[in-house]
Amino acid sequence: METLRSGTQWFRIDSATASGSVRRASTRLAAKLGFDEIRVAEAGIVASEAASNVWQHGREGVVAVQVALRPSGPGLQVVAIDNGPGMADIPFSTSDGQSTAGTLGVGLGAIARLSSSLDVSSNPGLGTVLVADIWPRPDEPAAVDIGALTRPIEGEDQCGDVVGARESEGHQVVMLADGLGHGPLAADSALEALTVFHETTSTDPVAVLTAMHGRLSHTRGAAIAVASIDPYFERMAFAGIGNVSTFVHDGDKRHVALSYPGIVGHDTARLRRADLAFGRGSLLIMHSDGVRETWNLQSTPGLLRRSSTVIAASILRDAGNRPDDASILVLRGRR
Repeated sequence: METLRSGTQWFRIDSATASGSVRRASTRLAAKLGFDEIRVAEAGIVASEAASNVWQHGREGVVAVQVALRPSGPGLQVVAIDNGPGMADIPFSTSDGQSTAGTLGVGLGAIARLSSSLDVSSNPGLGTVLVADIWPRPDEPAAVDIGALTRPIEGEDQCGDVVGARESEGHQVVMLADGLGHGPLAADSALEALTVFHETTSTDPVAVLTAMHGRLSHTRGAAIAVASIDPYFERMAFAGIGNVSTFVHDGDKRHVALSYPGIVGHDTARLRRADLAFGRGSLLIMHSDGVRETWNLQSTPGLLRRSSTVIAASILRDAGNRPDDASILVLRGRR
């Protein structure tokens, strides 16, 4: 069963009017997802208030709008990222009437009330990451906490990176593909890999990559990593080709899952499977080479307790500064 297919719309918040563009994008997406009129309007309020908070408090930042898919059906996800002064007391800041910008102070309170779930990481001097999920109707919590973001290189409308996840035979199978180069041809390669990923039910990363290799021969090819997590035995099987970085973060350590050189679709001479421990609460962090490996989860107080999407957005903010398409997927094991 498909649980995640991420394609992210980004908006630079560089004026007070930028919130209008975010609101319109959110209401259009909510309507496409089948939200009723009231929920469409509420999604627009959440997105608009998130963007307004970035402008009023961060003065510089971005807001992302994307589909968040779970087995029970799709929802809308709003991610706001800024490098502002941060908040020392998040519960206090989400109470109506609390403001440091001379406004009515209803922004975060409205977001909290109208969102199906809200998670915030904010520290003085480090900025704020806010993730709001809006579901069309009351929804059961997702069995697995997965978050992902994709972002094209500046100057391109299409991102050459994709992420995906599905459940098969009790395993959580995830992938990240980075199409060779940038723009539409890179996107075509990555999307072909994603199509194959969802067509196969295999939980063996080598078998999944082999199927992708056969189908990508007519494209530019891609760097791809595939991981399959067995929560019962607390193990992760992994295989990767090309420059996709993959780590299992366990406590205060991160363990590398090694990808081999090559291009899926053209050269996969060393297609090998690795098996790693993946215990309760472990984090899988997978990202393309548009994100530097210099990130450190311990450098942001409390980040390890946050949701997967907040962790993904924080890493993208702090380490996603290479001139390249960038993508990141984070999965937290069952606790």
